Amino acid sequence: MHLGVRAHDFTQVPLKDLIEKLQFYNFAHIQFALKKSFPDSTPSLTAISPGTASYYGNAFRQAGIQIAVLGCYVNIVDTDPYKRAQALAEFNTHLRLARDFGASLVGAETGSMGLGYTTDNFTEEAFQQVVTSVKLMVAEAERFGVTVGIEAGLHHPLYTASLTRRLLDEIPSNNLQVILDCANLMSPTNYLHQEAIIMEALKLLGNRIAIIHLKDFIVQDGAIKIVPVGQGWLEFEPILRYMKYERPHIQGILESTPESHLRESIAFIQRIYEEV
Repeated sequence: MHLGVRAHDFTQVPLKDLIEKLQFYNFAHIQFALKKSFPDSTPSLTAISPGTASYYGNAFRQAGIQIAVLGCYVNIVDTDPYKRAQALAEFNTHLRLARDFGASLVGAETGSMGLGYTTDNFTEEAFQQVVTSVKLMVAEAERFGVTVGIEAGLHHPLYTASLTRRLLDEIPSNNLQVILDCANLMSPTNYLHQEAIIMEALKLLGNRIAIIHLKDFIVQDGAIKIVPVGQGWLEFEPILRYMKYERPHIQGILESTPESHLRESIAFIQRIYEEV
């Protein structure tokens, strides 16, 4: 099993300390969002230089750590055309510099049509804006020979596996792949049927899944609450069975698990992986 972690789940620590922590837990790959881990190196996402990218990329590479996902947290469906164009420019900067970072995939969720939660995200208009933006992102990715990793998320315009499949069908490029986070597909109304939801996602998205996010949740006060892996209700067995038998060596990335829980979460995932 190839298990990694989001770098910023260690919070903002010096690069040397971050690398030591990653090596201590035997993580060979990470999801790396420069702005979240090292904001002082990122006064502007469009101003990141090849030198900055190489500085971090070389440091991780020399430590034997791969950037499996170069994270770019931008709102690609912002209703303000200027802000949306800025978000796409920031994402495209990451695509252009991905090789300097030593990454081949730049990941993003689809954002929101408003500030935070809004039912506008569940409209055909929102989905079509996703299509428009992702087409532009994929065209840029094709120019640089890298991959866009798109992730569905609860309350986002892309919030189900079937919508994600529809997006893949509308943009038939191998430079568009999926970051699958099964916890992101759960809601307070559907989580009791989660095995069916997970199996549907694995079937619909199949070999277009490039990365698996491993995240856990509970339902509290009628809402999804993210908790450290192994302390919630997500049924990891079908996910880990898929990783083990259908996509050997696919990279899994622990998410939203603070360092204080990492030992238990790693042991939890490894135990299930060995049992399935």
